[in-house]
Amino acid sequence: MKKHCVELHQTGQFSQFFLDYIGGKDELAPFYTHYPKLESFRQAIEQKTFSEGNRKVLVDALQTQYANQEVGSAVSSNIESLASDRTFTVTTGHQLNLFTGPLYFIYKIVSTINLAKKLAETYPDYKFVPIYWMATEDHDFDEINYFKLDGKKYQWDSDQTGAVGDFELDKSFKEFLKSVAFAPEVFLEAYSSSKTLAEAVRKYVNSLFGEEGLVIVDGDDAKLKREFTEVILADLFEHTPFEKSTAATDALEELGYSSQIFPREVNFFYLDKGVRERIEKMESGFGIVNTDLRFTNEEMRALIEKDPERFSPNVVLRPLYQEIILPNLAYLGGPAEVVYWLQLKGVFDHFEVPFPVLLPRNFALIINEKVQRKMGQLNWEVEDLFVDVEHWKKTFVKAEASIDIELDKQKEIVSTLFDKKGKEAAHLEKSLESAFEAGKVRSLKIIDQMARKLRKAEERRLHTQIERACCIEELVKPGGSPQERVVNMMQFYLSNPDLILELLDCFDPLDFRMMVLENES
Repeated sequence: MKKHCVELHQTGQFSQFFLDYIGGKDELAPFYTHYPKLESFRQAIEQKTFSEGNRKVLVDALQTQYANQEVGSAVSSNIESLASDRTFTVTTGHQLNLFTGPLYFIYKIVSTINLAKKLAETYPDYKFVPIYWMATEDHDFDEINYFKLDGKKYQWDSDQTGAVGDFELDKSFKEFLKSVAFAPEVFLEAYSSSKTLAEAVRKYVNSLFGEEGLVIVDGDDAKLKREFTEVILADLFEHTPFEKSTAATDALEELGYSSQIFPREVNFFYLDKGVRERIEKMESGFGIVNTDLRFTNEEMRALIEKDPERFSPNVVLRPLYQEIILPNLAYLGGPAEVVYWLQLKGVFDHFEVPFPVLLPRNFALIINEKVQRKMGQLNWEVEDLFVDVEHWKKTFVKAEASIDIELDKQKEIVSTLFDKKGKEAAHLEKSLESAFEAGKVRSLKIIDQMARKLRKAEERRLHTQIERACCIEELVKPGGSPQERVVNMMQFYLSNPDLILELLDCFDPLDFRMMVLENES
């Protein structure tokens, strides 16, 4: 693929909050520890504390999670290396979208793998393991139960509830699978040979990225949750995370930045088969929303001690959970993800957990030969791919019009004439000035109507060029949203099985620009 880069602020796709963070705005410095650059990792390595006991728990948990799956040497080696105090992780996470969901799922993982490689080159005395954190505990099925390909939506409908990782690939899923028989074998094999959604995602992600040594972590694990009991207790009984995150949220809002996440007094869900519901503090003990489950304070403490896997952190505490159970140095996420972590540094400081380097994943737009050809016909540069087409159309039609379609000169003449004659007429009768003013307004409206007719006529004359621009927009911004947030990887992978290898070759995890990639397939 041929790569072109565009500054993020030129794309119109990113919030000022995010742009200020990656731009190093001074006011945001108190909300993170390390600026996102390669040199920051030396300090991150020195600050990260992770005991031998923590490492043993992690390795044991991972070996159990991979027990029923064929694992390549790169993954096995990386898991075993996590027992060493010279091994660290870099992590991304995502929901269990069907068939990977939007393209940025792939971009996250590729960025993370390439960061591990770059760190290995820069700090050869250490080993760096790329991690994909499976959001198996998420319960928002409507967000993940579909993917879009060639403008069509493919959706699995299920009445199952609870954590989506536990969803069984039942008869309804097998019927859905028939509708996507065109999918690559890597997906069909993973889904058809798995009992649950989590199992299937682990299989296809491992098939796609296992050779790169990507290790997949499922946080829904009793061994790992036990490492988190101190935080569970502090959240439920002291509400410390709420206090710390709210303070940071208020401080950011005073600087003019909108909240990305909204802390609660209790930031855990109760997790069981078919159930993931919020835990709420009650007048006496705790209750589980939308259920009849109630616990006294003593019963809740006993449950935390006995079954910590029953407690699932929400978006406020999932980052902390990740950093407690992994020897992690960096988290790579999308623009909204990166900035919501800035609301959480006070929580990390309270529990004395090092705050990782926050990096945006790579951003990309893949254009095919059709788009490239139309760009050439319009004399567009890559920056033009991000213009607002309606604004471009107005400017283009005015510039290419065969006559003056704005009629500005005519409006000026008419306006001057009515103003002049109105003043003259006022000497005869005062009310005539108002009559001439009203006549001017009516006349200018008529000229505006004529101008719109002229513009429409010019648009019809220039319809070929305008259609080309609209076609480009639909391919690079389908339905008005950026391609990477809508289109599934199969849009390109089906015709180009080397897609992931080419992305690995193109992506630079420390280059915070939009990549425009010319796909030759």
